Amino acid sequence: MTYTTEDLIRFLEMELQATWSGKRLIFNGEEKLDNPIVAKAVDTNKISRVFAFRDFQQQIHEYQKKHGVSGIVWRTINFKGRSFRFPEVHNQLIPIEGDKEILMQAKDSVLAFWQEVTQGYKYYLSEERSSPLSHDKIEELYQKAEWAELDAGREEIYLGLCWGNPQEYIYKWAFPESGCHRLIATENTPSSINI
Repeated sequence: MTYTTEDLIRFLEMELQATWSGKRLIFNGEEKLDNPIVAKAVDTNKISRVFAFRDFQQQIHEYQKKHGVSGIVWRTINFKGRSFRFPEVHNQLIPIEGDKEILMQAKDSVLAFWQEVTQGYKYYLSEERSSPLSHDKIEELYQKAEWAELDAGREEIYLGLCWGNPQEYIYKWAFPESGCHRLIATENTPSSINI
């Protein structure tokens, strides 16, 4: 029997709890840092916990690849009294072959929900909040994106317009091959929350 995505998430949560409660340690944690000065400056007990969990997580990722276990989970957000369910890669798993296609297939429905709940709102890029985006610029960003993701606050809703490798798109070093433009929709001006 192959473990499911939900099983792997549960295993990761149990391992993380065990690691942080001190039940998992690596005795050569300072050697794994590959920097003797830093190793002496930080708590070796904490270092060993970090590496113990990271090693376990790597085993889970190898299992995913070997057995074709998706890293996709279905997330539900609520905004303005409406709920919406969409796929995203779980933050502790990796995407496997075929996961990007699932994300891409959901793009149109994510954008449709976003457009429906943000009618009459102003749109801003998260990194440039001084002036609202033009309709043409928003359309350009929609077209460039391969998939889209959402998050919601009380007064704002956030859209990620993403492309490239679903395992790397969140890292600045992956740009421009992979990345994500983050948009904020709000009735007034964006809050100072970083997304």
